[in-house]
Amino acid sequence: MGQLVEVKLGEYRPVMLVDANAVTIRRHDMVILEIERNLEFGKVISDPDKACAGKTESAAGKIIRLASDGDLRQVVNNEMKSAESLKTCKKKIEEAKMDMQLVQAEYSFDATKILIFFTAEGRVDFRNLVKDLAKMLRVRIELKQIGVRDKAKIVGGYGVCGRELCCSSYMKDFHPLSIKMAKDQGLPLNPQKISGVCGRVKCCMAYEYQVYREFSKTLPKIGAKVNTPDGEKGRVVSMDILKRYVTVDVGDGKYVKIDYPMENLN
Repeated sequence: MGQLVEVKLGEYRPVMLVDANAVTIRRHDMVILEIERNLEFGKVISDPDKACAGKTESAAGKIIRLASDGDLRQVVNNEMKSAESLKTCKKKIEEAKMDMQLVQAEYSFDATKILIFFTAEGRVDFRNLVKDLAKMLRVRIELKQIGVRDKAKIVGGYGVCGRELCCSSYMKDFHPLSIKMAKDQGLPLNPQKISGVCGRVKCCMAYEYQVYREFSKTLPKIGAKVNTPDGEKGRVVSMDILKRYVTVDVGDGKYVKIDYPMENLN
């Protein structure tokens, strides 16, 4: 049994569960790791004091040491090399007229491998591109096709709320999302209103979804026929799930608001 901690691998890659390997670490420490026989750098994002104990065989890798000043300089040098390598790759893609858009590139800490992220509408045969790049860069090439949500996570930016994108600031993984989430929260099904910068349904739609679902259980549905407190009958035309009221059309241009207090919520 070993101590397992979460580490954000590199700048653009996912969070991994790794073996602390008896190295004294704190949250936010930069560390050097061994992952699949490569040396990598990463950032500890979990609290080592609350780390779980588990089989080290299930870990994606292990921490070798805390990153030194020299290690961090190496990371900066790798970033500059990545930028140059990305330019080289872009040139080869343009020459081959390949239908793919480069997003970012990142070297492993030991600079023996470069991971290149790209987007494309469909599947891309990049075998010849990999061979050409391997000859030019003299490192192991790994091309990874990603989706638009992954691209937003890597590139970063700000949402309409004015805050940094959730996916690029703190989210570890993407939530399953659907238009139904917006519909169940009573939001207008306008793609411009419910879509993020990636063009997909906003990740924040999942945050309060369960709360909206529970609150809406005790509210009549849109179109339902109900009785008003005054004994009139009408049809529900709109609702505010969080404020817990519905608007009822009782005819002749008359609308009545009916409140459903929180104490009625089981």
